[in-house]
Amino acid sequence: MRNDDRIPGRLIAVEGLDGSGKSTQIHLVHQWLQGLGLRVFFSEWNSSELVKEATRKGKKRQLLTPTTFSLIHATDFADRYERQILPMLKGGYIVLCDRYMFTAFARDAVRGCDGAWLRNLYGYARRPDITFYFGLPLEVSLGRILDGRPSLKFFEAGMDLALSPDITESFRIFQGRVMAQYDAMADEFGFTRIDATRQIHEQQEVVRDFVAERIDLARFHLRARP
Repeated sequence: MRNDDRIPGRLIAVEGLDGSGKSTQIHLVHQWLQGLGLRVFFSEWNSSELVKEATRKGKKRQLLTPTTFSLIHATDFADRYERQILPMLKGGYIVLCDRYMFTAFARDAVRGCDGAWLRNLYGYARRPDITFYFGLPLEVSLGRILDGRPSLKFFEAGMDLALSPDITESFRIFQGRVMAQYDAMADEFGFTRIDATRQIHEQQEVVRDFVAERIDLARFHLRARP
């Protein structure tokens, strides 16, 4: 995961628990950068057309082992990285990722995959120039999800791991372990922590200030040469 300084683009990723608001924040960053007239591209976790149908069927029928689950997501990531993320970085774009390889490092490790194996699996990928980690208490995460829809999803609650027959308790256990993985990775990968309990506009102000401080945004204006 060594970055090639010859690549003119910049990569920003967001990570955090389900319900942390990371997707909202990265979408707001996307709108902000577009409004400034910059070259910007957005990519979302688990969105490759190559494996989308296989992932959907596997989840629906609950056929995925932890390793199969991990490899499907790794395939999704590799396809998007080779077809979208890396070409855009080489083309001088700011690439925004709603979750990156760290999602796999956290969730797949909780499901029993070896951490060194996971890091090797994604070893070709560029490390983000900025990774925002949106942290919040488990109960806040749970409350936000249930406010938005009637029930938890099978895999987001870790029900495939038989942690508890109660889906809410399984969510607490599973997401708690995922949070522990993120916290352990924060120093290893230099995450920038954001307090996700603050108001949306307050978080966005912190994020924008940090991006503007770390990246020379003028270089990415549509009229500027990459």
